[in-house]
Amino acid sequence: MFLPNAVGKLKPLNGPSVSISSRTDTGVHALSNSAHLDIVRKEGKPPFTEQLLIDALNFHLQPEPIRITRAYRVRGDFHARYRAVSRTYIYRLATGVQHHTELPVTEKDLCWALGNTELNADAMREAGAMLSGTHDFSTFRAMSTDAPYRNPVKTLELVQVQPGLSFSQRHFHRDLQFWELTFKSRSFLYKQVRRMTGALVAVGRGKLSISQLQELLDIRDSKAYPQNTAAPPCGLFLTDVEYDDADLMS
Repeated sequence: MFLPNAVGKLKPLNGPSVSISSRTDTGVHALSNSAHLDIVRKEGKPPFTEQLLIDALNFHLQPEPIRITRAYRVRGDFHARYRAVSRTYIYRLATGVQHHTELPVTEKDLCWALGNTELNADAMREAGAMLSGTHDFSTFRAMSTDAPYRNPVKTLELVQVQPGLSFSQRHFHRDLQFWELTFKSRSFLYKQVRRMTGALVAVGRGKLSISQLQELLDIRDSKAYPQNTAAPPCGLFLTDVEYDDADLMS
């Protein structure tokens, strides 16, 4: 409700109407999300310029953990959710600590602490390559009220496993290792990224084989997904929502 409240303080004649491109679960972070809004001003008042709108919204958002970084004037039929051509999520992992309470305070609730686990990154990359492309991801979605109406076939443009970085890592006198799992697609199913992450971590820990992951993908049944395997929300970040350049022109 932060953004609609800020829009409401601009006193538009049409009321605060905001549509977000990507909804995230509680505990998931968004470094870059997008939204569209329609603002009708009083007669005689000119439309907001992009920079004036950014400044005005950020003024009213000051107490909240959200900032507007960019604004575009777009056509009336633009929709932030349905016109997006891709969304990118990064999931952050940390190894080298016995318990999440041993993480630097700057990493609290910003990664999944896996203890002293040694991850087989090559196996995780092989498993990620298996998930790339177009598949029915029914096994990797959690059930929700709209699940029966959503197409489970998605195309993953990118699944990447690579070492990550942290400011605290350079100054924290312990042998921490961060990993980043990147997923890019036009859209995702409910909790799909967290379930895929959990499965890749299980492969990296040797708890799930590549062939077993293939079986999970092929069976196309949400109930077949192993219990207590999904990654927690704390390590997940929405990092980018992309649009065609033509859609960002009025």
